[in-house]
Amino acid sequence: MEISIYTDGAARGNPDGPGGYGTILVFVDSKGQTHMREYSQGYKKTTNNRMELLAVIVGLEKLTKPCNVKLYSDSQYVVKAFNDHWIDGWIKKGWKRGKNEPVKNVDLWKRLLEAMKPHQVEFIWVKGHNGHEMNERCDVLATAAADGSDLLDDVVQE
Repeated sequence: MEISIYTDGAARGNPDGPGGYGTILVFVDSKGQTHMREYSQGYKKTTNNRMELLAVIVGLEKLTKPCNVKLYSDSQYVVKAFNDHWIDGWIKKGWKRGKNEPVKNVDLWKRLLEAMKPHQVEFIWVKGHNGHEMNERCDVLATAAADGSDLLDDVVQE
């Protein structure tokens, strides 16, 4: 199954302000009918990068069978981690990056890798706030979630 996932994260007062993610899944069924699902959630204290990662994770975790995924994100942090193979180096170095510094958000990177396992995922960067219809919609979902009242705790898993 071919599926497109569009994602965006937002944080107010980054870092450690409220934040949220927006994720849209789009697929065409065997009858040619297009289906779209939207997901979003806000968090009390978080960062933009954590919300960008969570948007991707949620999209992949919603898939119930192996898919060929085109994943669209305006986050260079997420897209370059895979397309420029940063993540391979981080893993090889025990989740360290240049100058032996620890990689941030390891809990979410590990969760993302797990969510990717059954799928073939192609990461595609789109310029944010540039009129891309689905990216703009994800931004609306993410910012509305960040500004909402149903905010969760962003618990970092060690």
